[in-house]
Amino acid sequence: MAASELHIALAGNPNCGKTTLFNQITGQNGYVGNWPGVTVEKKEAKLSADKSVIITDLPGIYSLSPYSPEERVSRDYLMSGEPDVVIQVIDATNLERNLYLALQVIETGLPVVCALNMADLVEKSGDRIDIRALSDRLGCPVVMISALKNTGLDELINIAKREAASKDGVPEHKFDSAIEDVLDHIEAQLPGSVPQNKRRYYAVKLFERDTDAAKLVNLTKDAADRVEQLIAMCEQDCDDDAESIITGERYAVIAHIMDECVKKAPAKMSTSEKIDRIVTNRILGLPIFLVVMFAVYYLAISTFGTAMTDWVNDNLFGEGFDFLGTACPSIPMVVEGWLTSLGASDLVISLVNDGIVAGVGAVLGFIPQMFVLFILLSFLEDCGYMARVAFVMDRVFRRFGLSGKSFIPMLVSTGCGVPGVLATKTIENEKDRRMTVMTTTFIPCGAKLPIIALLMGALVGDAEATWIAPLFYFLGVIAVIVSGIMLKKTKLFAGRPTPFVMELPSYHFPSLKSWWLHIWERVSAYIKKAFTIIFASTIVVWFLSNFGSYDGAFGFLPAMEGIPEEFTDYSVLAMLSSAIGWIFAPLGFESWQATAMSITGLVAKENVVATASSLLHIADGTETDPNLWSAFAAMFPSMGAIAAFGAFNLLCAPCFAAMGTIRAQMNSGKWTAIALGYECAFAWVVGLIINQLYNLIALGQFGIWTVVAFAFIALILFQLFRPMPKGAWGEDEGVAPAAA
Repeated sequence: MAASELHIALAGNPNCGKTTLFNQITGQNGYVGNWPGVTVEKKEAKLSADKSVIITDLPGIYSLSPYSPEERVSRDYLMSGEPDVVIQVIDATNLERNLYLALQVIETGLPVVCALNMADLVEKSGDRIDIRALSDRLGCPVVMISALKNTGLDELINIAKREAASKDGVPEHKFDSAIEDVLDHIEAQLPGSVPQNKRRYYAVKLFERDTDAAKLVNLTKDAADRVEQLIAMCEQDCDDDAESIITGERYAVIAHIMDECVKKAPAKMSTSEKIDRIVTNRILGLPIFLVVMFAVYYLAISTFGTAMTDWVNDNLFGEGFDFLGTACPSIPMVVEGWLTSLGASDLVISLVNDGIVAGVGAVLGFIPQMFVLFILLSFLEDCGYMARVAFVMDRVFRRFGLSGKSFIPMLVSTGCGVPGVLATKTIENEKDRRMTVMTTTFIPCGAKLPIIALLMGALVGDAEATWIAPLFYFLGVIAVIVSGIMLKKTKLFAGRPTPFVMELPSYHFPSLKSWWLHIWERVSAYIKKAFTIIFASTIVVWFLSNFGSYDGAFGFLPAMEGIPEEFTDYSVLAMLSSAIGWIFAPLGFESWQATAMSITGLVAKENVVATASSLLHIADGTETDPNLWSAFAAMFPSMGAIAAFGAFNLLCAPCFAAMGTIRAQMNSGKWTAIALGYECAFAWVVGLIINQLYNLIALGQFGIWTVVAFAFIALILFQLFRPMPKGAWGEDEGVAPAAA
């Protein structure tokens, strides 16, 4: 680390605008969301205006008491000695609640600057905050800013640089005299190695019986006994436990600060409160969410998105027409002509056109639909509605033994399963966290959107498919709820759900820059995957599909004499897929092509469509319907088999990247195997039930697998409706008492 570098830490509650501030001053595009857990690890970047300043964005927390992973990350960094100054970001519209953490950060002895964010909303509400008085009471500079509107940020950074030179902060707030007397006596027991500016912090932590702090201080046995004696006497005098005493004292200080420094405007219901009376209503909240998500997927896949995707597929990768409808060469035509002019062999032309262009092009063709979807989802997240969804779903989930905290990673997973799994770090209860990791990828991510669009066309065509896309989204939600109920009634996951406390941010129209960054972050990740993982996968699929054995000879199948038109049936891919196709036979898609699509989908879900496109182009050797609908549907014996294929691929184990993240979060090979095994088994059972019920009801077919399907239905219903096992609601391990 260079000696001239200055390290500034950003601390604050969830939803206080900390990451927005980080993005504004560093030029980064870290994800911003209106729910806890958006930042689950500290992030670093250089200040845009001064590269010698390192900005560290810490996870949003409510307290420095290490009850959750993000609290531990934040406290460990603050006490590491690395930050030169802390910018404590405070939601000025919720000053009282945010000051609880601010007081603790000030107690660390680090230089602190308090940034009162959302100053524009405070002014709009008519409230008045006396900045000078607040600064005097806190013992640190206070600056009014608006991170969203980029106001006051230069002044904030300049003050932070100035405060860093002071080396340490001095807390000005004091507790009741009796408590201060005990803290003074505890300070006297601290060894001389504890810096003067941190002695009060450690005294308070020892009073709270913070074991981590006690280990760092390393008191002698006599000193530890004396400290415990002082705490016990204080608890007896106050008739309360030590941690609650400190909590009460902090809120007493905050109450005095609010009385002296804040003048509230006459109480009136805000616009956000008026909206919340409807969207968070116990009766209307869930139906409104269902309607909103139906509208999102309808607009993205069935209207605007489909029109643009059709144009891309028909013109860029199909027969080729420009915006005016005039015939012009498409990308495959141009590529084939260029390769032919260079004298490329049939093998090379097939690899590039039938493998890479067809596979990658099929994935890229769905970008318009994804773009529309991410426009809508990002708006709902940034405006504050998705935070309300977590609140509404907490009521639903809690009835089934889950917590609203489990729904937050699922909301994040609508973009990508990797950050969704990472967001489970905010769940303190180990059982709930593991169960959420196992189920969060059931929610369709952006990579699964092409599968949904493909199924939509294959099942009912583009004109009548308005209900297909939302149906598969809600299939994921139902899978989460059903799995949660069943798993909660097992010994591995039994226990009370994690308490869920969340501040609802005020509704606001997102800044265009932030909105665009969220959209571009998701779309660009999809494009990068198309030109890396999907690119490599299509080459492998092409090779396995074009090389094989026929009439005792092994080689490039299209060049073999006398080989049937469907030469891919003799390929290596066909042999490998046929060997395990029996697994999917009860689901109705035992063909080797469908099996190959499902297997390559485990690498990246986009590969399902890329593989389908490559196989169909290779099989025809000429032009194929760019939307793949009719050709794809022809691979399956019935609509039930198509629906079962979709259910399996949308619910089974996620892509390799998400699998790796699950392994990191589980920190156990056994638990990772359990998670992935459950996802695949659950997806297989759902696919089996869909196909067998369709065969029975629509086709009148009945067989042994129909009996098996009904047996699984009976087992699921039994697990759903049987009483919670005795003692399942007992005390959980890993559940921390509330900090405030």
